[in-house]
Amino acid sequence: MDINERLQKAKKIHFIGIGGAGMCPLAEILLKLGYTVSGSDNNDTETFRRIEREGARCFLGQKKENIAPDTDLVIYTNAILAGNEELEYAKANFPTFERAELLGAFSRHFGNCIGISGTHGKTTTSSMATVAMMYAGLDPSAVIGGKLPEIDAYGRFGHSQNFVCESCEFNNTFLKMTPDIAVILNIDADHLDFFKTLDNIKKAFRQFAESATKAVIYNGDDQNTMDAVSGMTGKEMVTFGRGEQNDWRADNITAPDGVHNAFDVFYKGKFMAHVQLSVPGEHNVLNALAAFAAACASGADPQKTAEGLQEFHGAGRRFEIAGKYAGVTYADDYAHHPKEIEVTLQAAKKMHFKRVWAVHQPFTYSRTKALLDDFARVLQIADKVVLSEIMGSREVNTIGIHTKDLADKIPGAVWFETFDEIADYLLQNVAPGDLVITLGCGDVYKITRIITKRLEEQGIKKDD
Repeated sequence: MDINERLQKAKKIHFIGIGGAGMCPLAEILLKLGYTVSGSDNNDTETFRRIEREGARCFLGQKKENIAPDTDLVIYTNAILAGNEELEYAKANFPTFERAELLGAFSRHFGNCIGISGTHGKTTTSSMATVAMMYAGLDPSAVIGGKLPEIDAYGRFGHSQNFVCESCEFNNTFLKMTPDIAVILNIDADHLDFFKTLDNIKKAFRQFAESATKAVIYNGDDQNTMDAVSGMTGKEMVTFGRGEQNDWRADNITAPDGVHNAFDVFYKGKFMAHVQLSVPGEHNVLNALAAFAAACASGADPQKTAEGLQEFHGAGRRFEIAGKYAGVTYADDYAHHPKEIEVTLQAAKKMHFKRVWAVHQPFTYSRTKALLDDFARVLQIADKVVLSEIMGSREVNTIGIHTKDLADKIPGAVWFETFDEIADYLLQNVAPGDLVITLGCGDVYKITRIITKRLEEQGIKKDD
């Protein structure tokens, strides 16, 4: 019996790792659908407490006793390590499925699932589409990879058949889904520890596009994306981009304040709306255009969609401003691939700070080794570069790559073993007018927390 059938018969569902950013919104939607939800986590996080407040029975710590005997279904995250007592007990005694399987089932539950994929920009575009569709009155459900300030959550349950879902390519997670509308923002060489080659990445995205039941909305300016969907038939194929060949086109792009872009949207040559963005960076023009196209394909009014996009002020950890202390601005961004770092730092350099400090935590040994020269090149966009140790995550360093190897390729770069040392260095060297931006998908954001805590302990409060 597959997960779709299990969900139809289930009443009680247990989550192992319920506090995870990708798990919490799924649990929340199930609660709203009327299921009884319980779950466990090893970390007492904001999301853990949120889902507890929403009505889930939550346990700190993972042990087999957490799972009630009458549980119908267990969902776990692949972040749970093999040998985990609770997971092993679940697999031996209950129908047990990985998070991606549940996400796939959700994509088939809703009548209009928009699966937003791409190597870069998924969270921002999923957030943009969600806010735009909310503004247009389409009341979507959503599962997003970052916290969306407009809803103060990583997802929402809406009373409609619209479902916006961030669709991640890593481990082929998105191939568990059956979107009605598949969005492909871009394709780049990433997750090579899993995919091995760019061609394999293209094949995976093609499979994702082929799974769409109605339409594929894809970047007509990106050659890798064009390669992936070449010759595809059997569904509506819709392009977006800046080039005149695209169905949806962004034209007359300006930056009225030098930071936030505005542009006109055209569909097959017809003017649809003027969009003013409230997030920095020219790369967000294409993200917004993709969200615009997806929202309109779902029935949204173009003008309402434009208004919604203007009201979007960023997802969590996407150029998120933590505050300004003693004239120094601190920000954080999830960028962990050279292309993402490049566009983030380019946006930062246009914001008229005296100096931009890039504080980067490399993520995984394989990515750092494979893209070492690219990381070195893009980090030099910043005025100052500070590096932490590589966060290995799921990997063991069997290839002999170290942060020093990256630092040696960047003139003036420094690196430290601990976040406390990085905080010490920054506090001794930053000056009023500087921007410090932490970059990485690990826990590099903690550096700003260390710094702001120290400053506040010294009586230095956030600037007005």
